[in-house]
Amino acid sequence: MTAAAFILGLATWLGFVILGLAFLLTIWRVIQGPTLADRVVALDMLTGIVIGFIALIAIRTGFNLYIDIAISLGLVGFLATVAFARFILSRGSVPRSAEGGVDETAESRAATSGRKKQAPARKAATTGKVGAGKAATGKGRK
Repeated sequence: MTAAAFILGLATWLGFVILGLAFLLTIWRVIQGPTLADRVVALDMLTGIVIGFIALIAIRTGFNLYIDIAISLGLVGFLATVAFARFILSRGSVPRSAEGGVDETAESRAATSGRKKQAPARKAATTGKVGAGKAATGKGRK
């Protein structure tokens, strides 16, 4: 066994150990994660870790087809993460602020009230009254 083969073998086994530890910690985050977004990020991380395992197996065996499998898994993992993100946004569990970021105060208000408040314009549209609000009750401008 040459020195290069020894170093390569040692590096791949060290990579397996590190990726195995990362895999276990990420599984813990998927199970424990307090929010759905944490679980989605952990699943995306699992995809990356599995790609690392596949790459190490390709190095150990010398079979280059594993690299193509890892690339395909990366593409599918990316699409799955985008689909999960769209699901979270469509579900409305992450409110958006006017600047486009996450509105922490609206999220905490929605969590404490248990239901979402209806916007005044939407409330007027659902009651069927035109100009519902202060103007319709005579308490608006004179």
